Amino acid sequence: MSKQSFIINPLIESDTNQLHQFIVDNSERLKKYFPVTLSSNITLEKTLEYIAIKNKEVVEKTNFTFAIRNENNHQIVGLIILKKIDWDKNQGEFAYCMDLEFEGKGLTSFAVKEMVKFAFEELKLETLQIISHKTNYGSIKVAKNNGFVWQKTLPKEFTPTNEIALDMELYELYNER
Repeated sequence: MSKQSFIINPLIESDTNQLHQFIVDNSERLKKYFPVTLSSNITLEKTLEYIAIKNKEVVEKTNFTFAIRNENNHQIVGLIILKKIDWDKNQGEFAYCMDLEFEGKGLTSFAVKEMVKFAFEELKLETLQIISHKTNYGSIKVAKNNGFVWQKTLPKEFTPTNEIALDMELYELYNER
């Protein structure tokens, strides 16, 4: 499986069934770090609404939620999100999730690499961030594979549903134009 056979593009209305199924299939993995995405796709109706909201955010340039898909059959295998865009600081943060079947194959690193180009070249952002828990070795590897550098620990940065707040690790990448 070559990374060249995968593409990143916006969600479209006809993705509703497939995105909903992706979320359902990966719900156990998504519940801790993607509770909002999970709850926003609990039914087909909510998924359709989610896609409309995400496309509106792209137009407004507030968040960019894109599908990572197989180029041949357009199967959604993951999501990559450029969020928390601060246009005053020219800064944004990445979040991503991958279907278990496609994890560990370099696709998330590929998606981040492509989105870094988009963020720096098209959006003219200066700083990109990845915030990860210290035990999320896959996410830390993705950050390092793409040149992100650990900056600091963010105390009690994220609180999973019905759990205590977690310290998270901040990785950043700067546009070196």
